[in-house]
Amino acid sequence: MDNKNISFKHKYTADFYRMTGIKDRNLVQNIFFFLKSHNLRFMYYYRKYQSSKRLIFRLILFFYSRKYGLEISPNANIDDGLYLGHPYNITVAEGVEIGKNVNIHKGVTIGLESRGKRNGVPRIGNNVYVGINSTIAGKVRIGNDVMIAPNTFINFDVPSHSVVIGNPAIIHSKSFATESYVNFCV
Repeated sequence: MDNKNISFKHKYTADFYRMTGIKDRNLVQNIFFFLKSHNLRFMYYYRKYQSSKRLIFRLILFFYSRKYGLEISPNANIDDGLYLGHPYNITVAEGVEIGKNVNIHKGVTIGLESRGKRNGVPRIGNNVYVGINSTIAGKVRIGNDVMIAPNTFINFDVPSHSVVIGNPAIIHSKSFATESYVNFCV
């Protein structure tokens, strides 16, 4: 078995656990959740395409992107344990770096800013919760253990152990900011 296949299985297993809470699953559970949850199907083909670069998986990703609005670039660097909550109309630009145990919810945009001092894409740390309809734009760094409240616009660096609220965004320092929000960590 090659390293790409091991990487695929490891990453998808982590995603499956984060989205379902089931660690030791059997074939029936695999099939049931795969058929029931389009977020799991999308991540399965996303991880498959990243590990093999086969055209068939890219075409399936294209289909799911159009059907559910999951515009997550195959060239984004997403670590283990991505959780897609209410997975509709999510946009993640090419080159974005996302750490482990990150929750992304409906309507989120994580994208490129193409001018000025923040020209580039975001880097998001581990254990981050990105709430519904939030936007993270430009070459910014989001630290570890950060809670981004719904409808928040971020175009600046956010330190670790923070809660970010509003537009214009306000940062509140808080230890264990994502406790009870980011669950089933890998």
